[in-house]
Amino acid sequence: MSHHLPDIRIPAPCIVNTGIIVNKLDIRRLLADLGRVHYIYTHEEKLLSEGEGDVMEVFANPQRSTLIANHALYLNVCSFDYLELKQSAEQETCLDLMQEGMCLRLIPRSTPLQERRERSLNVSAIEAMMEQVLSARWDAEIDDDCSDSF
Repeated sequence: MSHHLPDIRIPAPCIVNTGIIVNKLDIRRLLADLGRVHYIYTHEEKLLSEGEGDVMEVFANPQRSTLIANHALYLNVCSFDYLELKQSAEQETCLDLMQEGMCLRLIPRSTPLQERRERSLNVSAIEAMMEQVLSARWDAEIDDDCSDSF
């Protein structure tokens, strides 16, 4: 006797501003666009730490830790069971990373678009500086070549 289940495809969730995300890839995608954040670290609603910092790296590795020090955040999505996305009373986006009574709340201080613009400006500035350095080096080499001929 064979039991066949109907081939029903369940659509992927659509989460808009509020919801719970358990998929590590989705969590990583949300966190990867963060730049400057205000963080609040609590255990069973008791404040343990609070501050501001920049998200430097987001990764998934069960052998590595999430680290927050010196205003830098290195976030390992494997450190958390799920992410709860919500809006504060002040209409700020809150990303609550949850793990057994512990909550690392991240409140973005910039938008992904602002972060992309700043990265683009940084890349443009570096490219301009490199162009100046190479140009100065070539000028110096040409000057050296000219002085050798006398």
